[in-house]
Amino acid sequence: MRVLITGGGGFLGQKLAKALAAAGTIDGHDITAMELVDVVPPAMVDADFPVLAHAYDISDATPVMKSFSHKPDYVWHLAAVVSGAAEADLDLGMRVNLQGTINIFEGARSAGNNPVVVYASSWAAHGGDEPQMIVDGVELNPQTSYGTQKVIGELLLNDYSRRGLLNGRGLRLPTVSIRPGKANAAASSFMSSIFRDTMQGQKSNCPVGRDFPVWHSAPRTVVSNLIHAAVVPAADWGSNRNINLPGRTDTIGEMIDAMTSVFGPDAEARITWDPDPVIEKIVVGWRAHCTPGKGQRLGFKADDSFADTVRWFMEDDIAR
Repeated sequence: MRVLITGGGGFLGQKLAKALAAAGTIDGHDITAMELVDVVPPAMVDADFPVLAHAYDISDATPVMKSFSHKPDYVWHLAAVVSGAAEADLDLGMRVNLQGTINIFEGARSAGNNPVVVYASSWAAHGGDEPQMIVDGVELNPQTSYGTQKVIGELLLNDYSRRGLLNGRGLRLPTVSIRPGKANAAASSFMSSIFRDTMQGQKSNCPVGRDFPVWHSAPRTVVSNLIHAAVVPAADWGSNRNINLPGRTDTIGEMIDAMTSVFGPDAEARITWDPDPVIEKIVVGWRAHCTPGKGQRLGFKADDSFADTVRWFMEDDIAR
């Protein structure tokens, strides 16, 4: 079985690639090759099978088609321009998040082998006039260009799957926290930096109040769910191949308290509390509560506590 991961140089792409390399199989089938794609050369991953790393922009159809000429059996499409950057530059977001996704789906179509395509959509698909408690089947109402581009991708994933051109599975990822590495242009970046950076001895600003609620999931759990999405039988997804991925709701204050219970008080003392109207305008419309019935029925998991997330960050990712 051949694997292709777009966004393979990003933190989720790298964690996914390492998890697949460690397992060596997908749904009982041996992985025979893996290709990692990103706009910069992805770091190599140790594996018992060949791993290729290529740097290109998915909005360029030519290298995308070359990757699909190898007929991957499983594709994880994680590459995207993140929320804040897509909101600041409409053309960039449309080029990568929309045209790039079309190129990936067309590549899967050209391969002719109906590959499984796991599409990373976003919780930003929700907002606006939607109810505060999101349930399956609620009308999507994104309030950012990023969310809109992701929803268009969801609709295309459904249609290409209906036509038998690919075997799609779309996951609306909760805010992923705690992200390792450096802060990025995502509007939700502070939801990791106020934990990651402060535990690593740096200051970090929180632009919202302690009572701000967040629908979130840990990197370990998200990677596990990304892999699980590939092995759920196609028939179980029904006519809508996109789901609200399970997560949990905590306020920023509750998350900080959980960090303190595990790490101690030093990190919280390094948090500053300066409002940011630009960030607030984007995140205030995000929904923080969900009943992900279909996702739960399909076997996807949520974290038990944010304290677990802090422990996992300290085990997996903290810079010492």
